[in-house]
Amino acid sequence: MRRNPDFRALWVSATVGVFGTAVAAVALPLIAAVELAASDFAVAALAGMAFLPWLLLGLPIGVWVDRWPRKPVIVWSLVARILSLGTLPVAYWLGMLSVAQLFIVAFIAGLSSVFFSLADQALVQQALSGDELVEGNGIITASGASADAAGRGIAGWLTVVLGASNTLLVQVGASLASLAAISSLHITEKTAPAGERRIFAEMLEGLRYTFSTAPLRAILFNAALWNLGGSMVASLMVLLVVRALGESEVWLGLLMAATSVGGAVGGLSAKRLTERLGSGPVWRWSMVPGVLGYASLLAMTPGTGMLIGILGMFVMGVSIALNIVVGTSFRQRVCPPAMMGRLGAATRMVSWGMLGIASILGGILAETIGITAAVLVGVLLAATAPLVALFGSLRSVRRLEELDREPMPTR
Repeated sequence: MRRNPDFRALWVSATVGVFGTAVAAVALPLIAAVELAASDFAVAALAGMAFLPWLLLGLPIGVWVDRWPRKPVIVWSLVARILSLGTLPVAYWLGMLSVAQLFIVAFIAGLSSVFFSLADQALVQQALSGDELVEGNGIITASGASADAAGRGIAGWLTVVLGASNTLLVQVGASLASLAAISSLHITEKTAPAGERRIFAEMLEGLRYTFSTAPLRAILFNAALWNLGGSMVASLMVLLVVRALGESEVWLGLLMAATSVGGAVGGLSAKRLTERLGSGPVWRWSMVPGVLGYASLLAMTPGTGMLIGILGMFVMGVSIALNIVVGTSFRQRVCPPAMMGRLGAATRMVSWGMLGIASILGGILAETIGITAAVLVGVLLAATAPLVALFGSLRSVRRLEELDREPMPTR
């Protein structure tokens, strides 16, 4: 696969892009919390702005991605991300930066991510054969997690040295590098045939397909529950570290980086574990240690007590990477190329839409019951995800890939 030039272009573009996004993920809430002294609700809810576009616009964007050539979609999404995020350091230099601008830019960057992610997922499916998908997604997940770890670790330090707003220039540079990599892509794309097209009918078709079989439903509900609880915890991490524990941004970057290092380990281990244990058991059990990883944040204390959380977030990263690789590979394996954008949009509208809802809910809980209690609520919600996997319709399936023989509806 590394000799496959199209896969290599997608791999490099995604990895560099993740690095920049990781830097922004640390910098944006710190701009709100430190440079603008925003409220607890605003800091937590800001994380949700990047995911609200999935909930509000994911379905129509999925239809458009299935209609259009995917490479130009990726190119223009990167351009939008560069231009929107570039306005923040400029506003900071001019003394005009505001919380409202942070929310608007986060939403625009999230909207561009919807286009990028759906088009990228469809192209990975076309760049690899069915038997290569688990390994290919494992490689992309692992390298992306490594880049995420590097980006978050560096960002925590850079926000102290340069300031959070100036740190966003790293994200702009990374997006430019991702744009250069995707320019070398030469896939002969498979898109939906021309003809009478009705956007609402195609949106409904994507929704029906997403819920059409037991495996697709189980994977979707598992991800949605995990994102609802896990994102609540993640959105509160800045407040937990900086305000509740009184620790520096460096520790925040290390916690986030530990998650990404775990993700790299999980991504690289996915193929070996699924071959040895079966993709079904790996998918079902993967999130159990992940819940314990999130729970470790509640045991952290200032100073060396932060190491408990770093270990826990590493374990959580391994868990979520295994779950993502198996679930994503199954969807790519069974889905026709002309339906991939709509399947991805409908799936993420439900699962990633939970991220936006969770962040807003986390902000409300932080204001009403306190930061630590709100984190506990998030951990308890996340614990429902592995229960769905362990006791649901796929509880006895050993190899999910064998389920691709189940008849799937077509248009």
